[in-house]
Amino acid sequence: MKRTLAILCCAAALHASAQAPALPAAQSPVGAPAYFIDGYHGGIYGHLPSWQTRFMVDKLNQYPDWKINLELEPESWDSIQLSDPAAYADFQRMISDQSSNGRIEYVNPAYGQSYMYNISGESIIRQLYYGMKTLRRHFPGIVFSSYSSEEPCFTSALPQILRSYGFKYASLKNPNTCWGGYTRAFGGELVNWIGPDGSSILTSPRYEVEKLKPKSIWETIASGNSEEYVNAAFAYGIRHPIGMCLQDAGWNYGPWLKNNYYQPTVYQTWRGYFENIAAPEAAAFHHDAIAKDWRLSQEDVLPGLMWGSQILQRIAREVRCSENNIVQAEKVAAMAAIWKGASWPDDTFAKAWRTLLLSQHHDCWIVPYNGKPGDTWADKVVRWTGFTNESSDSILQRSTRLLAGTMGQPVVRVYNTTGTEREEYVHYGDKLYYVKVPAMGYAMAAPASGAAPDVRRSGSEWTIETDLYRLTIDAAHGGIITSWIAKQLGNKELVKKGSGLNELHGNFYNNGGMRSSTEQSAVVKVAESDRGEIKVDINGSIAGTPFTQTLTLQQGQPRVDIHLKIDWKENTAIGEYYDEPKNDQVRKAYYDDRFKLLTLFPLNLADQKVYKNAPFDVTESHLDNTFYNRWDSIKNNVLLNWVDVTDGQGDYGVALFSDHTTSYAHGKDFPLGLTIQYSGNGIFYRNYVIDGPAELNYALLPHKGKWDQAGIWTESVKWNEPLIAEAAADNKTESLLTVEKGIEITSLTMQDNRLLVRLFNAEAQKPASRLYLGWDATNAEQIELDGRVIRKLPIYKDKNGRRWVELKLTKFKLATIKFDHA
Repeated sequence: MKRTLAILCCAAALHASAQAPALPAAQSPVGAPAYFIDGYHGGIYGHLPSWQTRFMVDKLNQYPDWKINLELEPESWDSIQLSDPAAYADFQRMISDQSSNGRIEYVNPAYGQSYMYNISGESIIRQLYYGMKTLRRHFPGIVFSSYSSEEPCFTSALPQILRSYGFKYASLKNPNTCWGGYTRAFGGELVNWIGPDGSSILTSPRYEVEKLKPKSIWETIASGNSEEYVNAAFAYGIRHPIGMCLQDAGWNYGPWLKNNYYQPTVYQTWRGYFENIAAPEAAAFHHDAIAKDWRLSQEDVLPGLMWGSQILQRIAREVRCSENNIVQAEKVAAMAAIWKGASWPDDTFAKAWRTLLLSQHHDCWIVPYNGKPGDTWADKVVRWTGFTNESSDSILQRSTRLLAGTMGQPVVRVYNTTGTEREEYVHYGDKLYYVKVPAMGYAMAAPASGAAPDVRRSGSEWTIETDLYRLTIDAAHGGIITSWIAKQLGNKELVKKGSGLNELHGNFYNNGGMRSSTEQSAVVKVAESDRGEIKVDINGSIAGTPFTQTLTLQQGQPRVDIHLKIDWKENTAIGEYYDEPKNDQVRKAYYDDRFKLLTLFPLNLADQKVYKNAPFDVTESHLDNTFYNRWDSIKNNVLLNWVDVTDGQGDYGVALFSDHTTSYAHGKDFPLGLTIQYSGNGIFYRNYVIDGPAELNYALLPHKGKWDQAGIWTESVKWNEPLIAEAAADNKTESLLTVEKGIEITSLTMQDNRLLVRLFNAEAQKPASRLYLGWDATNAEQIELDGRVIRKLPIYKDKNGRRWVELKLTKFKLATIKFDHA
């Protein structure tokens, strides 16, 4: 302890120095301390026995030098307060010291402990908002300084979100729970983790020398502060090595380190480590060897889940559906609040967000089968997202009724919850309508008119033609698309010569090996044909299992929507081979997507480049291919909302949209593929089965130019927030807000009778953006996510009386604006 105090005093003296001296020579490892992050993660849904709080209090009293870092589901404290009020009160007293010398720090306040990379950016914001709000209710003086997680709960855009909530530090380590992945090893003691927007946060990375543990599939060598790890860190030039393990709540070890660890090791909170140990020296010496800049790419986050398994596919679809529903309900409710003075249903929204955030819990995604029959994580997701959907639908119906009015001839009104004007076909009842609807507003729709898309048949070939496309479907070979001419792109042929789009292909290792939907002919029929729209069913089979692909094309619509249903009759094995996973077996059968059932899209694009979105980010892929088959070689092949393939010059491309988070396939000699199905043994030795039909939606969007020039992010938002058609009593047209091209309105909410507007610059190139207002706002402030005021925004008015505010919003930047209104 004396040695530690001496080091702290030395660091403080250096920090106070007026000069910035050169970095001292590397400290001898003999007798130098290392540091360790101990603590707990879990909660009442994950794992938190009734004795846990009393146990933590008693062990902290028993071991005065022990410190703990917590990642416990915030809602857990509601139960603890009732079940063990004495321990709860003792814990409140112990956590009250929130200084850098305190012994307890809350390092992940996310409400549902999500992986983050697999959910929407707005969901990440709400995970932290509702989690911190709950924790402040239990611990009024709590401070959130450091973000850290026992699981790989990381995504590239976290720096700007964390900094906007007041966080100062982060860790990219998860040494003892890498079952679902890890981050790339990079750098030494500290890095400035730089997000896609340029925001940075001081971070302890997974060191370059922090190797994955041999003969393990869940650990790095930092999980126990072994002498090997600490000495390797010293040799690398890391002056204050730190290891980490946030124990599962319910483990009764007390302090984690028992035997065979480097001594002396000092337990720390992340706040104490940054503010008392590592950061003062970095500040004193201004040395980039201590805090190197790292513009972390989404491909530096390396998650490996059971992509393609039916249970995970359903969970991901349920979560995405609820995410879309609740943000649309909020936006329409905000229209009702501003235009009709409707009360804001804050409590209903809070409850609806609660269940959605819980459905994003990492355990839902990595151990979906865990739990009692009828109450597994997957069962919980069905109930949780069901509640969110019911609440969202109820608020939406209430809001549209208020907005509809009561006088006049009934009309079909269409609501647009995006920030850009839309001109589309929309269904209401069993009829098709056409509407031009302004941004964030509504307009009356008219019955669809004009010509229906043309359909022609010649032998086994079917041709579908719209004003934009001419597609040829080959029924003799499973209904693949053998030609796709994009008229609006100069009659560009999109299908690679001799190939076909939309082929199902996978390894049925108990049923003939590699099989393709092209092996059998398909039956093609027109399911619906109306003025402006056509739906075509392709009924085929693969390895004896029937499937239906329904293609929807509309006049003037550049996106082609596809619904896939596979009518599985049994648990068919699909994957690389039959595997019985073991703890020391890094080679896995469930990773390599080439052997899973894929839908393939061989595109006529030379020297292909791949771009993919992530929460508040888009990454240009630098992978040679997406394939790996070992736990120690994971690649980021995650498809969140879309992946876009362009030619090497960026002249033409095709974007693939998915209605759920999954994986995609691509390589130099392998076409773009969407992961459809895997069946076999997997993570935690569970058999991931097929137990019924599979259904999912995806879409293809050909375009000119790169993704941002083509507005792919904006088109994805439109696909996820479809136009809403409801009955109304007047034919008014209204617009609440309009943004400039490339800006997304991610959320609209009301707080204390003020409108909160969140913007995200996905594609706009200009550094400044205007937000046009369709109501009488009296005051505007740009605020941080935690409510701190950044600046007051003047409200301008042009010669036509149009009102607007302007703010700096560079690429991938977020902004929240708070409006007072008359």
